[in-house]
Amino acid sequence: MTSWTRTFPALRGGLLALAAALLFGISTPFLQRAGIGIGPFTTAALLYAGAALLGAVLRQPVDAESRLQRGDGKRLVTMAMLGAVVGPVALAWGLQKTSGASASLMLTLEALFTAVLARSLYREVMDARVWTAMLLLLAGGAVLVIDRGLSGGTQLLGLLAVMTATAAWGLDNTLSRALAERDPAQVVLYKSAMGAAATSVLAVATGEHFPSLPMALSLLLIGAAGYGLSLRFYLLAQRAFGAARTGSVFAFAPFIGAAIAVGMGDRSLGWATAAGGALMLAGVVLHLAESHAHEHTHEALEHEHAHSHDDGHHDHEHPVPPAGPHSHLHRHDAVRHRHAHVPDAHHSHAH
Repeated sequence: MTSWTRTFPALRGGLLALAAALLFGISTPFLQRAGIGIGPFTTAALLYAGAALLGAVLRQPVDAESRLQRGDGKRLVTMAMLGAVVGPVALAWGLQKTSGASASLMLTLEALFTAVLARSLYREVMDARVWTAMLLLLAGGAVLVIDRGLSGGTQLLGLLAVMTATAAWGLDNTLSRALAERDPAQVVLYKSAMGAAATSVLAVATGEHFPSLPMALSLLLIGAAGYGLSLRFYLLAQRAFGAARTGSVFAFAPFIGAAIAVGMGDRSLGWATAAGGALMLAGVVLHLAESHAHEHTHEALEHEHAHSHDDGHHDHEHPVPPAGPHSHLHRHDAVRHRHAHVPDAHHSHAH
């Protein structure tokens, strides 16, 4: 653990969330172009087939990451239905009714749903800095959404569909927090495979046509990067600093998508892009600089997850000291100490 991450424990999680946001943000305007004329169920099926293939490639050895457990099944199915069926289908349909920039900006609302649900379900600590950062991120989104609304009402149905996608993904994000300690590639594989199977059945049932090979390959690649690799980084960010903060930093994705859309020729945005982007950037910086420290108690705990022995919490012994991160069932003795921390697997205490 470096001195930087000891001083600012949110830094690692924030950078991982930014990586996830970058990949997902770039994917939205490309998806709008690649999905022209393709049904929403077929689009979703190809996106998550690409994500599933990436998850299969990136799976880690059993001694490096914790495996999915039988008890995770119900949660994983729910995540697949919300995040790999409802979310992408609603987004794919909405993208055909509105501009790529407008849809990208509406996705900002995903952070709001995620943060509220994380606070309600996991009681994650939200101090003044975090609330301020979230308000800046959401204010940036509001500026741009209002700007879109003032430009005309013809895109309303498309934007409402995108909003539906954000609500589905917000609940999916919150449910995935409980699986953040599992191998993220395995979570990506099973969630995406179930989503691809379900939307494939729906595509056949509704008579959607399969696209040409170049278009199908484009959607597979977009799915692998923007949905598969992005989800992997998102889960690692949740592991590092919780669901609410990950969702809030991930709110930068819409602005990345909007900027890419403008670069691809979308001229529907004006001054609001700069103003909203500045607010979002200020919110992200606040998140990355978070340093929350106080004396706290760790109860005795036994669990399994990937860890290393330089983080101040894993001091158990091995017959042969492992090199770097590894995973196995291990025990923590009760301890009381003080250091900077974020709501990760070891810091879910009440305040």
